[in-house]
Amino acid sequence: MACGLVVKNTGSWYSVHTDDDRLIKCKVKGAFRLKGIKSTNPIVIGDTVEINENNGTTAFITAIGERRNYMIRRSSNLSKQSHIIAANIDLAMLVATVNYPLTTTVFTDRFLATAEAYGIPACLVFNKTDRYNNEELEYLDALMKLYMSIGYRCCKICALQGKGLDEVKELIAGKITLLSGHSGVGKSTLINNLLPEINIRTGKISEYHKKGMHTTTYSEMIPLPFGGYVIDTPGIKGFGTIEMEGAETAHYFPEIFKFSENCKFNNCTHTNEPHCAVRKAMEEHNISESRYNSYLNILHDKEENKYREPY
Repeated sequence: MACGLVVKNTGSWYSVHTDDDRLIKCKVKGAFRLKGIKSTNPIVIGDTVEINENNGTTAFITAIGERRNYMIRRSSNLSKQSHIIAANIDLAMLVATVNYPLTTTVFTDRFLATAEAYGIPACLVFNKTDRYNNEELEYLDALMKLYMSIGYRCCKICALQGKGLDEVKELIAGKITLLSGHSGVGKSTLINNLLPEINIRTGKISEYHKKGMHTTTYSEMIPLPFGGYVIDTPGIKGFGTIEMEGAETAHYFPEIFKFSENCKFNNCTHTNEPHCAVRKAMEEHNISESRYNSYLNILHDKEENKYREPY
């Protein structure tokens, strides 16, 4: 019996870095998937596990350690099931772009709300600053001002040219960082610039659709030369939230939660109740309209596939 950390998941195989510094390819026994685990992937990057090496034959994962946190979203193909992206994370970093492709505020806010719900610090990295026109740069500055006012760390970079990467290194040094975002926002280019020896394959953007093509096909935890790890994940199209319903949804929007304490009703949903402090704050521009709309989007997210809006 050996213990270790799951550092790679190809879908059918898991690579485990053992406590005695070995890398072992493992599988999961079918029965293990049925033990009360409702996600599409019971074992994820960042899990601590026990493995049975079976005397040189196929090694099997036999137990998962308790998770201190995890990042989760609704499964794209099975809308009633969840998909855990990674576990035991110190920082959730969303790589976003205001164009080429567009990262919507709804997508960004769903990512941030999920990080809040599962107790994971989050930050935003806006990439491709070399490509934006003046109007797009003004919009980017407004977005950064908005999210920084809420309390989120933001930085803007050009991964292709290596600009702004010192700030990214400062953010992730010594941490286990989940790197997420749409396909085409430049996650692989960012990693290539942080770790030139890795040379992860990058893809081109479709100029017609302004969308990226998937280049990362599996999740992998990569050690950083300046301390810590970065978890590279496949690009995701939609971010369906899990188990966010009713008044508790406001808890995951820090600025909405702050004003909700002044609502007349404790269970106020901030939609049509009288004496709602949140709606008043939004009308007085103390809460941004885009954040309030994202809150409503999650609150009313009952229709199947509604969360899979195109980006």
